[in-house]
Amino acid sequence: MASAVRKLYEVPGRIRKLGKGEVLYAEGDEAQFFYIVRSGHICVSKSVCSGRTLSLRLARCGSILGEQVLCHVGETYLFNAIAKTPAEVYEISLTVLDDYLRRRPQLAYDMLTIISQHMRKQHTKFRDMILYGRKGALCSTLLRMANSYGQETPEGIYITVPFTNQELANYSATTRESLNRMLSELKHEVVIESRGKNILILDRDALSAAIECEGCSAACCNIE
Repeated sequence: MASAVRKLYEVPGRIRKLGKGEVLYAEGDEAQFFYIVRSGHICVSKSVCSGRTLSLRLARCGSILGEQVLCHVGETYLFNAIAKTPAEVYEISLTVLDDYLRRRPQLAYDMLTIISQHMRKQHTKFRDMILYGRKGALCSTLLRMANSYGQETPEGIYITVPFTNQELANYSATTRESLNRMLSELKHEVVIESRGKNILILDRDALSAAIECEGCSAACCNIE
């Protein structure tokens, strides 16, 4: 998929830089651009009237954003995209991209491949949330973070990106109170350890068993 994303740089665009916490786009904004992340981390989330937030992705270098509005110029963005760290994106006008995709069948096919992979990732994530409850959602989130940002160590898999408990709760579709309780259970079971705002996974198999892991590839089972 990385090679398919690289081909999108053939489409004229511009580089845009974001500071930590800066909004790339907000749900409800008129959709005008498609983005490729060049550096940094950008959180994609959905907010509801109650104030709750569901975090869907943590995009990094090579990730695409705004793909839901392709071929729907004039529509609005469905989600929020906010820089978790200083970041840089390649910004392409949707009208320009639409013209290129119509004239270049191979590029359109590559885009279809990318979007198909994104759909598969989201479907498996929602499956874990619905079928295995709150703890299953957390286990799924930790496995996806490990596949995206995990570093193998003699002790286990160290997730190199720091997350607050509230951020983990947002990715796991639960409250911070429930998240704290579940983290305590996993620590008591010697499945994970906290290292400040980072997490060390001690027993990956236990997390996999909690969601009856089907052995999806890291390309599908990730948080990006």
